[in-house]
Amino acid sequence: MKKRLSLQDKAEIAFKEAVHEVVKEHKRTGRPLSIWQNGKVVHVSPRSIK
Repeated sequence: MKKRLSLQDKAEIAFKEAVHEVVKEHKRTGRPLSIWQNGKVVHVSPRSIK
C-alpha cells in the first residue's frame, strides 16, 4: 500500500526540483548563483557548483 503524499510533501518535492533546475541552468550558462549565507548575499562561481 502506497502512502499518499500530503500537500506539504508535494510542495517540498516541487521546490527541491525547481532549485535543482535553477542550479543546473546557472552552471550550464556560466552565470554565478546568488545564495543567502550567514546573513549576506554570496555569489557562487558556476565552476564551483556541484
